[in-house]
Amino acid sequence: MTEDGVDTIQQAWERERPDVDSRSIAIVTRIWRLAHHLERARAETLAALGTDAATLDALATLRRAGSPYRLTAGEMQQRSLVTAGAISQRLDKLEQAGLIRRGRDPSDRRVVQVALTAKGRRLVDRVFIALMEHEQNLLATLSPGEQAALTPILRRWLTSFEGSQASAQSPVPTLQPTPSTGRQSPTRR
Repeated sequence: MTEDGVDTIQQAWERERPDVDSRSIAIVTRIWRLAHHLERARAETLAALGTDAATLDALATLRRAGSPYRLTAGEMQQRSLVTAGAISQRLDKLEQAGLIRRGRDPSDRRVVQVALTAKGRRLVDRVFIALMEHEQNLLATLSPGEQAALTPILRRWLTSFEGSQASAQSPVPTLQPTPSTGRQSPTRR
């Protein structure tokens, strides 16, 4: 089996600190590096398709809701893992582009309904198809059996961080420097 840069890092730590269990490097560092490659590949693909991750996230959230492709602004915020201010800015941009429309709920005027327009649905469908084709190509290194074996392992590990599927829509904690100390503390993004 061919070694990679992660093997070199792990071997160096095993040599320098044999008293510390560094086996996690073999998995966590590879996943961390893969995440960076996948994030860059997705951003490049979306840019080539004429959109970005924020636009796709908002439109896909509505599309996945099913017909009539409508959610409240609050539901959009919960499902998008962004702040209310960020979702409002996204919706402003999407409405100006004719991709969504907003309106007051007739039964409760305080509630804003967000609906995918036909133009928005065409865009999200086109982007989704192209993105899935591209990302399946990225998985071509793994056989279908390896992909099938990896899925439940990653699901179980992700669930240990995010909880059940019901809580998977809540924001994921990340480490951000605190203003006063400069040390990192968990925050939501």
